[in-house]
Amino acid sequence: MKQLLFVLSFLFIVNFTVNAQSKKVVKKIIEIGQSDNQTMDHLAVLCNRFGGRLIGSDAYENAAEWVAYKFKEWGLQVEMDYSGTLPVGFNRGPWFGRMLSDNGFQLHFATPSYTSGTKGVQKGHVLIEPKTQAEFNRMKGKLKGAWVLISGKNNGWPIDYSAKADHVRDSIIALNADIEKQNREIRAYNWGHKNEEQKEMLPYADEPALFYSQMKAAGILGIIQSASLPIRALYDRKNLPDMTFENLPTVPDIKLDEHQYAIIEQMVKERQSFELEFDIRNHFKMGPIKYYNVIGIIPGTEFPDEYVMMGGHLDAFDVASGGVDDGSGATPTMEAARLIMAAGGKPKRTILACLWAGEEFGLYGSKSWVENHENKWGKISNYLNRDGGPTVPTGISVPAAMYKDMEKIVEPLNDINPDFPFTLSERKPSTKPTRAGGSDHAYFALNGIPTLTFRIEDSKGYDFNYGEIWHTERDMYNKSIPEYQEHTSIVTAIFVLGIANLDHLLSRKGYYIEKEE
Repeated sequence: MKQLLFVLSFLFIVNFTVNAQSKKVVKKIIEIGQSDNQTMDHLAVLCNRFGGRLIGSDAYENAAEWVAYKFKEWGLQVEMDYSGTLPVGFNRGPWFGRMLSDNGFQLHFATPSYTSGTKGVQKGHVLIEPKTQAEFNRMKGKLKGAWVLISGKNNGWPIDYSAKADHVRDSIIALNADIEKQNREIRAYNWGHKNEEQKEMLPYADEPALFYSQMKAAGILGIIQSASLPIRALYDRKNLPDMTFENLPTVPDIKLDEHQYAIIEQMVKERQSFELEFDIRNHFKMGPIKYYNVIGIIPGTEFPDEYVMMGGHLDAFDVASGGVDDGSGATPTMEAARLIMAAGGKPKRTILACLWAGEEFGLYGSKSWVENHENKWGKISNYLNRDGGPTVPTGISVPAAMYKDMEKIVEPLNDINPDFPFTLSERKPSTKPTRAGGSDHAYFALNGIPTLTFRIEDSKGYDFNYGEIWHTERDMYNKSIPEYQEHTSIVTAIFVLGIANLDHLLSRKGYYIEKEE
């Protein structure tokens, strides 16, 4: 009996000591996070020193090396996790354009990544693209040295110039030739029946850059498409896999402010005399180009082979600087790791701070990691992803089996800032996804790994609009909200550390709807 009492007393003392130490670390995290929060400093480096961080670019490689350097500086172990290879690389330089006329103006435009730049400063007249072979033949000589206005509305992607796309265009050209023949017959009928009800002309099938290959052979300078604001510019996903340094694109693909496009289009229809001038410095580098996830590791003291993970993607489209997508996720992950280390946190299970590569190209980095670490799937308590903008965490919903653990974990979150109260709620089991979603949590969820994440809100009413920024020219450093970002880092550090310090993995019971046998 005495021996049992001794054991129980010992366990009580150990548990009390561990809890006291844990509270001390949490208090220190809050103290450092409020007096010396460096989240926006990290973001400033990513956005304003490196810029848009597309995989395959020098900016991404430099950013990955810098993050690894910072993790090591803070005392984390670092793994540069190879994720894949691109056949060629791409670096974006400056760009400008202007209309040269009596009432000329600076042009507002962008180009998708992995598309051609100009050959220095190039200027030329402007034409509207042909819709039929006969129309192309009539203007073929004038296409040389011209900028060509094409139809359609920019959706961020460049015009597909592959052989497959040309095959589709050829079928549309043939269709329009048939429509043109019918229209000639309609014109002849209407001419012979002037006093009768006139037949309507048939519309031509529309396909942007219908005569792409022929116009290229004729010597056009580039194509110009109307773009709503803010301008969205993605990358050449259809042609990139087959690119080599010998078959790079040669025709600039310009997405122009829709208001300027309308003015220029009208001037062309009126056959006014003017020119456009562009200087677009889109640069390529020889491949293959490897890209890596950057994983910061805080080893577990008791359960080193069990994991709590947090992350966001390091890559960003380069038409802007990735201040929101996903600087608003990558930098709180970095700062949370720094806060844990600076506060003396020694988690029971291993914490992984993950900055993923190639999310914008199709979740390349996180997909690679999950597929290559199947042996860890059952040992991951949770993967916390942040990729929804720089708004502030205000709560989380968990299944019943996690609720009691989570009460202890989130309790300190209401001690940080009374402006941002945090609420815990219970949720019902959800259906396990069968297809990958739109961010780096997707392949974790597909394989049954919990991906609990915070409910986030613009609780102070800064009028943040993610749709305005997502993949557009406005995704800049100053679109992230410092107050929210700094608070997120503190919340993330405490939350992740709390899960890591449990005596057990989070229960997965009721997380997903169980299949009936």
